[in-house]
This record gives sequence, C-alpha cells and structure tokens, in this order.
Amino acid sequence: MGFYIKKQFAFTLIELMMTVVIVSLLAGIAYPSYQEIVMKSRRADAKGALIGLENAMERHFTESNTYLGAGTVGGNTGAPTVFFATSPTQGRVVYYQLTISEATSTSYSLAATPTGLQASDKCGALTLTSVGVKDIVDEAAGVTVGSCW
Repeated sequence: MGFYIKKQFAFTLIELMMTVVIVSLLAGIAYPSYQEIVMKSRRADAKGALIGLENAMERHFTESNTYLGAGTVGGNTGAPTVFFATSPTQGRVVYYQLTISEATSTSYSLAATPTGLQASDKCGALTLTSVGVKDIVDEAAGVTVGSCW
C-alpha cells in the first residue's frame, strides 16, 4: 500500500490581495466616469425642461401679448407659474431649479441652476434667452458652452 499525496487547490493570501488591488483600481477608474455620465444625463433632463419652459413662455406670450406675469416674484422674475419650477419635472429629488429672470414685455432669460447632488456639476447653471441664445454661468475653468449644451 502506497501513500498518496493529495494536492489541495486553494488561493494564497497574496493571490487574493492582488485580486483585491486590481478590482480596487478598476473601481477607482470606473466610478468617476459613472458619476460624470449620471451628471450629464441630469443636465440633459434640465436642458429639456428649459426648452419646455421656453415653449410655455411662448404660449404665455401668445395668450397675453407679454412675457410679464409668467413668474411668481413681481410677475416677471422668479419661479415660473407657467411651467414646472424644477428638473426633473416629476419626482421628489430636485437636481435643477428653473427660474425666469430679466423678463420684460418682449424678452426673457431662463436659467436652470444645479442644486443638491448636481451642485458640483462642472457646467454650472444653464441659461436660455428669448432669442435662443444658450449659455452657461459659474462653470469650471476650461468648460465651454458647446460641451454643456
């Protein structure tokens, strides 16, 4: 009768630690990219909400022959009364506040200001005027209008 040596198959501690390091590095690279994509999708929703507010402003003008009265503060600035005041327009979590500023009888400027989890967005606030000029305010250094709009 001979003795049989059974070979055990298992991971060593070093192999396990190398796997943890590799997974940590991949997560460290992937998570910031994921966060950027999430912020970009929220920004896209805010752009859509601004365009919806722009359409509501035009409907208001068609009905009353002025842009005045479409906001809550003094009738010409503040939160819109003709459209939703937040983006997303439905739900509990707010990522952008929509406001009407510089409204006159013939022109206006709209803004979507990031708030909450979106406050650190590199693009800052998105603006849109009555003549269709798109701009950004309080953006990070090197960020252009084209990359945000």
